[in-house]
Amino acid sequence: MKNIIILGSTGSIGTQTLEVIEKLENYKVKALSCGKNIELLKKQIEKFKPEYVCTQNSTDAENLSKEYPEIDFFYGEDGLLELIKTTYDVLVVATSGIVSVKTVLKAIENKKTIALANKETLVMAGNIVMQKAKKYNTPIIPIDSEHSAILQCLNKTDNPYAKRLWITASGGPFLNNTREEMANFTVKEALKHPRWNMGKKITIDCATLVNKGLEVIEAHHLYNFDYEKIKVVIHPESLVHSFVEFTDGSFLAQIGLPSMHIPIQYALTYPKRENGIKTDSFCPWSRQMNFMEPDFNKFPLLKLTIDCGKKDGLMPAILNAANEMAVYKFLEGKINFLDIEKIVFKEVETAKNIQNPTIEEIFATDKEIRLKLSKI
Repeated sequence: MKNIIILGSTGSIGTQTLEVIEKLENYKVKALSCGKNIELLKKQIEKFKPEYVCTQNSTDAENLSKEYPEIDFFYGEDGLLELIKTTYDVLVVATSGIVSVKTVLKAIENKKTIALANKETLVMAGNIVMQKAKKYNTPIIPIDSEHSAILQCLNKTDNPYAKRLWITASGGPFLNNTREEMANFTVKEALKHPRWNMGKKITIDCATLVNKGLEVIEAHHLYNFDYEKIKVVIHPESLVHSFVEFTDGSFLAQIGLPSMHIPIQYALTYPKRENGIKTDSFCPWSRQMNFMEPDFNKFPLLKLTIDCGKKDGLMPAILNAANEMAVYKFLEGKINFLDIEKIVFKEVETAKNIQNPTIEEIFATDKEIRLKLSKI
């Protein structure tokens, strides 16, 4: 029996992880955590019967403990740290924000598999996280479809014959629109991703292609590849989730339906494969597949994000915080779509970089930028 802890169980990745577990044998939900969606959490508790649950605030934890006295409840950041002290086999990190980074850094010491869906962890503190994971010999298995694809093609993270990593991108909802048209698109239109069903923030990141730049930074840390050896290619059909180019001229690609269930299941069962999501009717060869270079002039945030990764130090954290705040302002209707990149460029161009920052310096910089941009 594999015991699973899911941080962020009521979010998009969290709910899909539970759907995967339903179809797997000998997998038990040991613990759940969530923010404010208590009604959905209740349904998950009644269905999966976890031993431990962590909520965002104390009032929810107190009320739920009366309703479910057989469960141990925790709350807040301290509660998450208590949660990961329990016995488990795989920790699924599907939450966002600094608290996730802190949780991952602490969880690494448990030497148990971390299935990582949170981008901030490697974007903000990739050097620190991966060095610590290496020290404790803790596996970090990506849930992102692109990074899962690369892992499957490499077969191991230090494959000496791999020459380049190719990360595919659908191109988002505005692939075939002009910048003039993009300036007038509404939040509703920006959230209409042509292939994937994801949370709002990541969907907007796909529309600006900043998400693909963040994935380049993650791939750099996960697989220890130089940025010059990590490329982005637009693939609108989202059937090839990424591929690896080898020194002999061969390419290996991982192909599948555009469904997060597949990389989630691979992260849970790694390095094994088990029966789960049924795709018997899926035949990729019957579908047309197109590939093209990204347009950096049309999507300047893609290049900026990769450049920040190359500069290292505080720059990825600066970009991440500025982008997240700008996206939230767009979702709130306070700025238009192209204002997102204006805000991010301004913060990055005026920021002071520090090489080899401490985790405290990273967190302080993140807090400073978020406070500043919250006033927009």
